[in-house]
Amino acid sequence: MMLTKAIPPECSSTAEDSAMVCNNVLQENSWIKTVTTKLINSPSLRICFQDAVSVIVLAVQRYLAHWCSNSPDSLGSSSCYCYDVTFTDGHCKEKWHLAPELNLLVQKNILRCGTEVKITKCAYIYNEKKLSNGVVCIEELEFGEECSDQSIISYIQSENAQSTDIPLMGGRKHYLPLWNKCDPYGDIWMQNLPEEQLNIDVPKVSSLLHLEMLWGNVKTFPPLLVKILHKSRLRYFGKPDKKHDVPYQAYFEVADHSGMVSMVLWNALCPEWFKRLKVGTVLLLQQYTIKQSYPYRTQPTPGNSEMKRLTGIEICLNPREPPANIHIIPEKLVKQDWKLPEVKYQFVTRSELNNLSHNHSCDVIGLVTFVGRSERNQIKDDSEDFWLYRWVHIIDGTSEEPFILELFATSQPDIFEHIHPMTYLVCTQMRVVRDSNEKSSTTVYLTTSNESEMFITGCHRGQPYTSDVKVKRFIQWIRTQSEVELIKKTVIGGYYPFPPSPPTFLQYCKDSKVESVLITTHELKKEIENLHYREHKRVAIQGIIAAVRYISCSNVTEEDVSGSEPVQEEVSCLTSSAETSVGHSATLPKQRHVQEKKCRYSQDKENGHVYGSQQSRIKVQQQQNIVATPVKRKTQKRRPKAKQKDCPVLNMPLPRYLTRSAIQKLSHYRTSQEDISVQKEEICEPKQSSSQTVVEEFELSEPSVEKRILEPYSHSWESELWSEVKDNLTEHLQYSHIFPESIPRKFDYMHKEILMQQYNLYPGKYSSKVYTSNKEMHEFQAATDLGHCKLTILGINHKVAIHVAFLPVFCSEDSQIFGTKSIHNESLLPSSSTCRLNKNSNRGLSHEFPLWGEIVKAASDLERLHVICILDICHLGGDKVEVCLNRIYKPTVPP
Repeated sequence: MMLTKAIPPECSSTAEDSAMVCNNVLQENSWIKTVTTKLINSPSLRICFQDAVSVIVLAVQRYLAHWCSNSPDSLGSSSCYCYDVTFTDGHCKEKWHLAPELNLLVQKNILRCGTEVKITKCAYIYNEKKLSNGVVCIEELEFGEECSDQSIISYIQSENAQSTDIPLMGGRKHYLPLWNKCDPYGDIWMQNLPEEQLNIDVPKVSSLLHLEMLWGNVKTFPPLLVKILHKSRLRYFGKPDKKHDVPYQAYFEVADHSGMVSMVLWNALCPEWFKRLKVGTVLLLQQYTIKQSYPYRTQPTPGNSEMKRLTGIEICLNPREPPANIHIIPEKLVKQDWKLPEVKYQFVTRSELNNLSHNHSCDVIGLVTFVGRSERNQIKDDSEDFWLYRWVHIIDGTSEEPFILELFATSQPDIFEHIHPMTYLVCTQMRVVRDSNEKSSTTVYLTTSNESEMFITGCHRGQPYTSDVKVKRFIQWIRTQSEVELIKKTVIGGYYPFPPSPPTFLQYCKDSKVESVLITTHELKKEIENLHYREHKRVAIQGIIAAVRYISCSNVTEEDVSGSEPVQEEVSCLTSSAETSVGHSATLPKQRHVQEKKCRYSQDKENGHVYGSQQSRIKVQQQQNIVATPVKRKTQKRRPKAKQKDCPVLNMPLPRYLTRSAIQKLSHYRTSQEDISVQKEEICEPKQSSSQTVVEEFELSEPSVEKRILEPYSHSWESELWSEVKDNLTEHLQYSHIFPESIPRKFDYMHKEILMQQYNLYPGKYSSKVYTSNKEMHEFQAATDLGHCKLTILGINHKVAIHVAFLPVFCSEDSQIFGTKSIHNESLLPSSSTCRLNKNSNRGLSHEFPLWGEIVKAASDLERLHVICILDICHLGGDKVEVCLNRIYKPTVPP
């Protein structure tokens, strides 16, 4: 059901004279206002609806809960956070509180902006300690279709902004970002203010070195003139049982001619100053306090090794007692007589990286060639707080290998969300990560530190690093490159299993930070069920490889009609999240809506699609990927061959490496098949011009290679043990689906906003800035398109089995993702298996990859053997969970 904003005749007069009348008429027709009135007048302050009206969710906002024993806001929940939901019925916009029992719907990105819902039960709650109006609380709701109707977007744009955007419950003063805690969020964060006119009396300014000697003997301190050399990300330290209006902290390293010291920005000063204080900014500080430095704070590595660090004290800037007096000195007023130090960097090139030791600090610049999707890691076990991160590749022309960067959110959401291929990326204060026991560069990569900052194209002007020699060399190199050739190497999104698992299971156990490395199959099910949106985990289970099946777009139809195994309805669950992304303005086809709705809410039919009742809450907490009884499929006609290449799900890469025997078989088989194909062409096809033949040869060469490779080998294998036990399983978990978010795509600069939108996290607010495209997500070219493997792992007790996917990793032309030259013998399917782009191929797929038949044969050699499977699991939103095999170990000693 799509809402449209109908303009009543009463509102057709001039805007200024009838604005108030028009607004009153709209509110009189509003279902939201009617419900609120009924709730207040209801004896029980609670209403259930049999015929609720559909509303559109415009925003879902998160804030810290306030749980004290006598608080009316606690509502009996143990969750640390509350959520407010803003929605419209086409006539007015309102914000209601979400009952904590329904928080799971937000945490799994089921309840999100842009969705259509029906609120079937709500209550009105007063705060007995305040003389104020109550709050409407949503207790049950139903889900409808995704909504991207242009009339709703127009309505949102014409709405007046709410006067106050503060949380409804708990007395909190601000909202938090929806998916992490370290990013600034909301209108309270100031950035650009007019410059001040200052008269600075330099003789009265103290030096930092003098201040360190003075601080224990006086209570008031002289003014300071300092320059910011390093800046940390925000730290949010709010807790439900603590009362802080704005519990934020950020620290800076500031220096003058005498040394460098830490400066800490506290609480309400963070929204006012954090965005305005930048590296290179000169400050005049007054009314500050001095404390002994915090011993456990991380320390950045200064670019100037001769800089003296004053570690005994730190400068504290507080909003009160006393209120700090901070002034930014415009660059044009900074005088050389002040002898403030220059901001220096430690840029390294890719060719120099292999010689750097573990944990070495450096700065890098490069051209982005790959950007992974945004994912999250839990900060602590069973916590609702997450680190937000993504993987990025950059090149600088000094090596064939790229920098591999693990970029955690650095309190720069406008930059983090806009990193895309073909942009120039600068990252400061990065730390080298490598195995200290390895001399090679196999797994070397860079990760952010607490003091890291990122800058992309459009942000470089005026930054201190622009005068660095290595930055200038990079700019000179990039000017000599062809943009057309560079963009061929670019990829965005998809499953990316990095860092690779170590070569042995003993090393894996050593690197693990948990007491028990192995988990049971029952615990695996719980881990999957408890995943939050875009949460990623790597787990290890014992099992038996029971079956392997190769799946490609050319045989997906046969798989769908086979019905030989108890499988879930797979096709309807493979809807691209891009079809429901914010900003997609075109109305979705009806059939796609039906498939998506059928997949996402099939188990809720029994409960009337109502979230919030006791029975449905249990259903929400259980994933829909468990199949207990066989499901028969209707036989479908095979799709025309011309449409097979457009399969949105199965375009995945093959590994790059070949064994010697495989090369010989492939070479022999290619020769014989090419002779046959040439004879067929001579008989069946008319003569064509040489230029046309060359074009078609480039267009059709890769699919023909795929066919030649696969025919001499079996596409699947099933152990005798599996045939004996598969009908007697207590649980059969189905997680071998390949979703659009799992597929790395070739970067399309003309549609960069759509692609970034797909692989970023789902926004908390419906944006008025709409990105439209005539292309669906599955229509964007996959990085490679040769299929994937579906593996069946049987639990060692023969009671539980799980289907998982194996997706070898994409690798850009002339750059190996893992930098490895060989396959580890311990692993059947090593994470180092990659494929590469071929510079002579229009489709970009190299012919260098192992035969899927050999992988199937390798699996059959493990029949009935207990192995250790390393799985990457990631929640992609709604009911979509990705489970991919990362590695297989053959344990030589008991774990």
